Amino acid sequence: MSMEVSSGGLAPPGAAEAPRAMPSRAGTLSHPANWRRAASHVASVVAPVALPLLLLAIVASAWEAMAVALHSPLVPHLPEIGKELARIFRGGHFFGEMAVTLLRVGAGFTIAFAVAVAAGIAMGRQKTVAHFLEPAIIVGLTVPGLVWALLCVIWFGIGLTGAAVAVALSIAPALLLNILQGVRAVDAELLEVAAMLRLPLRKRLACLWLPSLMPALLGGARLGLSLAWKVVVLVELFGLSSGIGYQLNSEFGAQNVAGVIAWTLGFAAVMGVLEYGVLAQLEHHLMRWRRTAQV
Repeated sequence: MSMEVSSGGLAPPGAAEAPRAMPSRAGTLSHPANWRRAASHVASVVAPVALPLLLLAIVASAWEAMAVALHSPLVPHLPEIGKELARIFRGGHFFGEMAVTLLRVGAGFTIAFAVAVAAGIAMGRQKTVAHFLEPAIIVGLTVPGLVWALLCVIWFGIGLTGAAVAVALSIAPALLLNILQGVRAVDAELLEVAAMLRLPLRKRLACLWLPSLMPALLGGARLGLSLAWKVVVLVELFGLSSGIGYQLNSEFGAQNVAGVIAWTLGFAAVMGVLEYGVLAQLEHHLMRWRRTAQV
C-alpha cells in the first residue's frame, strides 16, 4: 500500500490535505504600501475638484474681508453680488447674451485656426514661406487686440463680420506660432522614413503628421480661445449692442459694480465649463496614447 508524504510525516492515502492559510484582507490592507496606493488613488480623484474649490473659497473669503474692511460701494459684499447673479440669470437673460458672444468667438476662432494650420505647416516645411510670413507674425503679435477691435468696428460696422474678423486677426499670430513650433518639432527621421517608403499623403497625414501635431493643435486651440474671449468682449464693449461686453458696458454706465462683477463671474463660469468639460476631456481622449511618467 502506497503512502503519501506530508509536511508532518507519512499520511495514509485517503487523508485530506490540511487547508493552507490564506492572508487576511485586513492584513493586506494594513500593509503600508497598500495604504499609500489607496491614498494616492483617492487624492487623484478628489484633488482635481477639491483644490479648485478651495482656491475659490479662499478668493471669496478674501474679497468679503476686503469689503468689510473698506466699507465702500466700489467693493460690494458677496450677498450683493449674489443678488445680481440671480437677476441676470433670471429668465435666461444671461444665456441669450452668452450665446451671441459664443457665436462671434466660434466664427473668429474657426477662421484663425484654419489659416494658422495651413500657414504653420507651410512655414515649417518651406523656409521661403517662413521668411515671407515672419514679419506678419511679428506685427500681429505686437498689435493689441483693442486696436483690431476698433479698426474692425470702423471697417465692417456693427455685426458678426466685424467681431469675427477682429477675433481672427488677434489670435491667428499666436496660433500660427504655436503650430509652427509643433511642425518643427516633428522627428526628422520619421519624415525621412516616410519619404523612403513612399507613403501616400493620406497615410502621412493620418499616421505621422496628425499624431505629431496633436499637442501643438490642442495647445494652440486653448491659447486661441483664451485670447478670443478677451478680444470679443472688447468688440462688444465698443461697437455692438448685444453680448457680454455690451452688458458689462451697460453696468459700468449705471455705476453698478456688483453687476459688472456678476456678469464677469457668469462669463468666467461658462469658460470654466468649456475648459474643463470640453477641451480638457477632448485632450484626454485624443492624447490617451501618450505615455506619462509614473515617478
